[in-house]
Amino acid sequence: MTSREVSFVVTEDYRAWIENIKQKIRQSQIKASVKVNYAMLDLYWDIGRDIVIKQKTAKWGDAFLPAMSKDLKKTFPNMSGFSVQNLKSIRYWYKFYNIDENGLQAVSQTDMIEKMVKSIPWGHNQRIVYKCQSIPEALFYVQKTMDNGWSRSVLEHQIDSGLYDRQGKAITNFSVKLPEPQSDLAVQTLKNPYNFDFLTLREEYDEKELEDALVNQITQFLLELGTGFSYMGRQVHIRVGESDFYIDLLFYHARLHCYVVVELKTEKFKPEFAGKLNFYVTAVNKQMKAFQDNPTIGILICKDKDDVVAEYALDDISQPIGIAEYELTKVLREEFKSSLPTVEEIENELSE
Repeated sequence: MTSREVSFVVTEDYRAWIENIKQKIRQSQIKASVKVNYAMLDLYWDIGRDIVIKQKTAKWGDAFLPAMSKDLKKTFPNMSGFSVQNLKSIRYWYKFYNIDENGLQAVSQTDMIEKMVKSIPWGHNQRIVYKCQSIPEALFYVQKTMDNGWSRSVLEHQIDSGLYDRQGKAITNFSVKLPEPQSDLAVQTLKNPYNFDFLTLREEYDEKELEDALVNQITQFLLELGTGFSYMGRQVHIRVGESDFYIDLLFYHARLHCYVVVELKTEKFKPEFAGKLNFYVTAVNKQMKAFQDNPTIGILICKDKDDVVAEYALDDISQPIGIAEYELTKVLREEFKSSLPTVEEIENELSE
């Protein structure tokens, strides 16, 4: 090691420069990985098409797949993906996007769909086609994976929780209270119902217990809310005039660039709930919203709702508000709860 190397002093300028170099290397690695993945899926697509065509013209069943697997492994010993099961998955993947609802071979397939499905990893593709019932549903999850960089486990969670059927289904007034680009995105941000089955609550619980449980499971709650939500706090204090008020939960949405006020109700929706949330949203706009922020939106999540009543209630509301329900099937019955030790009992037992 030379004296010049030993005497070098790491400065802030150097740190900033080397971080920029590291970022360029990471981006290069990501681009290379995407290219490799696309090339592999391009090959899989061609193999799937060839298998489907050959089985149709030669009247082959599945008996040839073991022979095909053996031949490919022998010729390309350093390549993976040629097992019998994976060849079946490749065939199913291709057929899923190329068979019409009458079971006939589709005449053509758009370049857009091909490009989309080849842009996410093979493991993600397998989970999507085996779990989804239609091409629109599958492409919905492909696009969400591309937009949000979902891992396989997150993707599976979103499919299993029925995100495709729930997203954009809340009752809102966003179309008339927000400008078009923001209103469309805001509508898609909301779900109905929200799935709170990651919580464990007793059968008779109140709003404080629900709020406590959600905050204690904030990672799962943010996952259920969707990409872009940042948790700001609970029971957020605002003072209006001579009175004090407390917002159940406050978030900031990175893509909508706005505050999101969330109010929880453990009962069926009532019109006065919308009025209270409208007041909170107005207060956040006046006291917390910065010049560069978009208008604050409110989300009321209640145990049940009548859609017609909810629509009527939003007619005269001045602020953008969405009304949704939540599902909670894993409640702890009181008779079971009473048989379980309390925290104090556990602590006493341990101390003894």
